[in-house]
Amino acid sequence: MSEKINILRASCPMPTLDFDVITLGHGSGGLLMNKLLDSGVFDVLKNDLLDERHDGAIFEMPAGKMAFSTDSYVVSPVFFPGGNIGELAVNGTVNDLAMCGAAAKYLSLGFILEEGLTMQAFWDILISIKHAAEKAGVKIVTGDTKVVERGKGDQIFINTSGIGSVHPRADIAMRRVKPGDKIIVSGNIATHGIAIMSVREGLEFETTIESDTCNLNHTVLALLDEFGEQVHLLRDPTRGGVASVLNEVARDAKLGVEIHQKAIPVIEEVYGACELLGLDPLYVANEGVFLAIVEAAIADDFLKKLKTLEYGEAAAIIGEVVEAHPRQVIMHSHIGGRRVVNMLVGEQLPRIC
Repeated sequence: MSEKINILRASCPMPTLDFDVITLGHGSGGLLMNKLLDSGVFDVLKNDLLDERHDGAIFEMPAGKMAFSTDSYVVSPVFFPGGNIGELAVNGTVNDLAMCGAAAKYLSLGFILEEGLTMQAFWDILISIKHAAEKAGVKIVTGDTKVVERGKGDQIFINTSGIGSVHPRADIAMRRVKPGDKIIVSGNIATHGIAIMSVREGLEFETTIESDTCNLNHTVLALLDEFGEQVHLLRDPTRGGVASVLNEVARDAKLGVEIHQKAIPVIEEVYGACELLGLDPLYVANEGVFLAIVEAAIADDFLKKLKTLEYGEAAAIIGEVVEAHPRQVIMHSHIGGRRVVNMLVGEQLPRIC
């Protein structure tokens, strides 16, 4: 990823601007703002729809079901091992649409910039946004920029909204979850949250733990091509982690969930960091992992296929939906015991996405 971003940096050199940092004037709607947008956002992210430079975008969509999603990103620090807030914002909304069984087509992009943010940091974020959008195959077609006074914004906040067409074979809904369904996780959990914490706490490991932020849409759509309606539910366990998603499933489906600790994939360094920090990996945020609840009959084939796809090599079947203990998540531990996995109370990791 870094190599591609470096190529993009070389092809999109930062222009000479009047200021080295963002000022309140860059949000005024006047000359400074227009220079920032013309030389920055519009030039880096240019496409036929964004080139209209309108407050909205007009486009055609194919017939059929559509999905729409919006999210805001306030991660701290804004640059972290494996990524930054820019690609996180694109990937996050692309993935939210993928969890609906939809292929993201168009995104809006809203910036809230804090006075004092360096132009170099803003430029690096723009380049990462461009890279993430190109990799996901999505166009950024409209947006907005605001500037707030120093001390009122923590450098940069980003909002992205997205729209996409739902796969013709997708029927993703909580009502379709039933006893016997298998629960599959697409990759190693807790990596993003620990990558953030390693920067905050100054932790050092033998190998660098990097965020798993990535676009999952191509992987999900390939699975829907093959398994379609037999995929009952998709969720990305971001804030609150895997435990929160599974508790939501148990609560809303009015069924029980059982998971097996030894089956849950966690990188050794991440597991060690969680122990050091007193964290449970099940509650730590992810940005490049999804949970799939599928028909038991196809679970093994689904897993085999997922392991051949991008970002799916560490996928595993981690549990099942059951009729017993409705509205509860039970984990079978390494040593053979059982414990209730409750919903997260409070905030385990602040400002994680």
